[in-house]
Amino acid sequence: MTYCVGIRVREGLAMIADTRTNAGVDDISIYRKLRVFGNDGKRLIVIASAGSLSTTQAALQRLARGVLNPETGEAETLENVDDIFSAALAAGRAIRASRDAMAGLQQDDISYDTTFLVGGSIGGEPTRLFLVYPQGNAIECQPDTPYLQIGENKYGKPILDRSLRYDTPLSEALKVALISFDSAMRSNLAIGLPIDMVAARDGMCSAEIERRIDEDDAYFHDLSSRWSVALAHARAAIPDPPYWA
Repeated sequence: MTYCVGIRVREGLAMIADTRTNAGVDDISIYRKLRVFGNDGKRLIVIASAGSLSTTQAALQRLARGVLNPETGEAETLENVDDIFSAALAAGRAIRASRDAMAGLQQDDISYDTTFLVGGSIGGEPTRLFLVYPQGNAIECQPDTPYLQIGENKYGKPILDRSLRYDTPLSEALKVALISFDSAMRSNLAIGLPIDMVAARDGMCSAEIERRIDEDDAYFHDLSSRWSVALAHARAAIPDPPYWA
């Protein structure tokens, strides 16, 4: 299981992903699920993944080698696509091809689906963020709901719904995303530290923040503690229900 969040506000992009994979309570491993491509001032492509690790790795290998674009007849990689929309479409074709190659394994009742978040900017275009489904189709993050989630999303969703707006400053959006992760980790042991995060200003082709938060991260522990205290104070400030006999 995993949890990934992508946020697209007016000021830019933030993407965060945990690193935990598990096949049972006694079989827990750490794999990076947030990957950065380019980050050289000319192109910044950030991909977060949730789902089958084997399908994810196969799709990324296909993207590295080149995925045929049926409209142009050319092989596309993350190094030669013209924009983030094209990167999302290429990622979708890579996922679909990888799923098709594993079709014979579906009889084992094991899911080989994987889902991507693809965000960034190429050539200074306005930053964009897409959710790419296992079937290969994609949707774009929009100002009305300036975030996308993949993986185990239900525990972290309420804080995003209550706190995020398109005009939310990027630094505030990153804080909200970290609170969302803290909430998810409190409710689901399949999600845990370390978590990886990337943040970039709108139209920028290099990341302003690229960081891994581990067990020793002082800010994250302080954020978690302060959020728990703030919730306790807010709960205490609300009058008890007046429904007693």
